[in-house]
Amino acid sequence: MKTVTVIGAGPAGASVAIYLLRAGISTTVIYKDMGALGKAHAIDNYYGLEPPISGSELFERGLAQIRRLGANVVQDEVVGLAYGEKFDVQTTRETFPSDIVVLATGTSRVTPKIEGLKAYEGRGVSHCAVCDAFFYRGRHVAVLGSGEYALHEASVLLPMSASVTLFTQGKEPPEALPENLRVDRRKIVRLSGGESLESLTLEGDATVQVDGLFVAVGVAGSADLARKIGAEVSGVHIVTDSDKLTTVEGIYACGDCTGGLLQIAKAVSDGAVAAQHAIRYLRSLPN
Repeated sequence: MKTVTVIGAGPAGASVAIYLLRAGISTTVIYKDMGALGKAHAIDNYYGLEPPISGSELFERGLAQIRRLGANVVQDEVVGLAYGEKFDVQTTRETFPSDIVVLATGTSRVTPKIEGLKAYEGRGVSHCAVCDAFFYRGRHVAVLGSGEYALHEASVLLPMSASVTLFTQGKEPPEALPENLRVDRRKIVRLSGGESLESLTLEGDATVQVDGLFVAVGVAGSADLARKIGAEVSGVHIVTDSDKLTTVEGIYACGDCTGGLLQIAKAVSDGAVAAQHAIRYLRSLPN
């Protein structure tokens, strides 16, 4: 049986799942939390909600609906996306092989405010260890972050780099750290160098020499996961065609992660479009 994994359970992800499930396709939906929808006190601009309801209530209604239709709903954090015989969606606990993956985790609204971070992107600053670890063989690198996502990036870098240091910006690191992973709780305040990154300035004006910095703040959003599989990304948004297909066959993206109007109505529409194309694509595959 062909399988689909949807990453994200908000309006876009749930909409995709509804159409897939009604077409008889095995569908797993993975989500960590309610995301931006959970912060909405009252939704009064979406069709059929009279009286208005909270974002968290709408989210729970969506979960109940896809569960009723037969979705395998998993609450976990996705930390990686790779391609073997199928696409492998990696969470903190297990891996889900999939014929199709739909990215629908919304868009990152928080960027670390560190001087020089943007300026050195592509010149020592990376957002994807799987993509760029090869270029840092035998070199000294740092990972910015304090959660499971940062730990996953560090684990990718450790076998190849001379040293890996996890900078947590004052936060506590995850438990069960890999051997040889250094941890520094001090905050990075500035990046420096010439044509490429050469050093990090920490609070108190301490300086650490590094060849690369991998940004893995918070959880892996859709754009982070798209980069890992080689899909085109523009800023924090994933590039798709009119069918919500990314530049990698079998990988779709919908909702806020593709940019445009950041509204529930648009996210639901995106999900429906992505699902219809995905269904046709799956049915064209050989058994």
